[in-house]
Amino acid sequence: MPLFWYLSVMEQSKERIPIIGMEAFNYTAAKAGNMLYHHLEGKQFIRDVHKHDFFILMLIEQSQGTHTIDFIEHIAGKKQLHLLFPGQVHKWMLDSSTQAYQLMLDRPLFEAFSTSLGMSFLYYQNNPVVNLSDSTFQKIAQEIHAISDELLTETSHNEINLLRLHIIALLLKKEAENQSIEIDLYKNKPVLYKFRNLIDHHYKSQKTVRFYAQELNISPNYLNVLCKKHLNVPASFLIHNRVILESKRLIQASELSIKEIAFELGYEDPAYFSNFFKSHTGSSPRQFWKK
Repeated sequence: MPLFWYLSVMEQSKERIPIIGMEAFNYTAAKAGNMLYHHLEGKQFIRDVHKHDFFILMLIEQSQGTHTIDFIEHIAGKKQLHLLFPGQVHKWMLDSSTQAYQLMLDRPLFEAFSTSLGMSFLYYQNNPVVNLSDSTFQKIAQEIHAISDELLTETSHNEINLLRLHIIALLLKKEAENQSIEIDLYKNKPVLYKFRNLIDHHYKSQKTVRFYAQELNISPNYLNVLCKKHLNVPASFLIHNRVILESKRLIQASELSIKEIAFELGYEDPAYFSNFFKSHTGSSPRQFWKK
């Protein structure tokens, strides 16, 4: 079902884009209390970025177009799995050939099976689109269709659906491990994996390389050497990049003023925050909001 109705929901907000919860989809989906299923067929068009408070897993059988997640445009194509985490912002433009199957999961349900994904949420947030082999696509599609059938029964069993979600997560993990150089890097250099996770937990309050080096029991210089050698960027770039990402999310999809966003991200001086944002993006926060 095309989701054009999204646009009218968004236009109700005069300045900021709302967080759209699962309840907005109840009338269009096969559902249980903590899970919804949609069959997406035909053109799918969401003009403006928005975010959800739940997890989305979308299996694309075929499509052409783009899916923009956290301001990065991903090409949509055949046999892909797209992941969207709570708080991430997204929009898409998918053509009339689209055939896709979407699961929406509340946070407790997602957390219940997410251990089977193997890597941390951070990896999949940075790599939200996974191209699937024919075999893996068919296996995941079979599990999703079985979940859909289960949701349509009068006595749907959450335990059965949870087991199927574990299977999907394990299949995804296997496919990601076969494709990703990044996973091999983090396995061989776990200190970099720990660094990325520390940033995700502390970027609002801690923005110096020294803090993270101390947490990792290494010198700031050595952390910089590792980042430049294996990630081709200095350690400070990763910290700043995380701050900029959250800044963009809050500017585009929250009710906070620029001053409030600055405070939320640990900046006491809004002018300093605005200069920091402009130096990394080329636009002031207000200019970015108007885009």
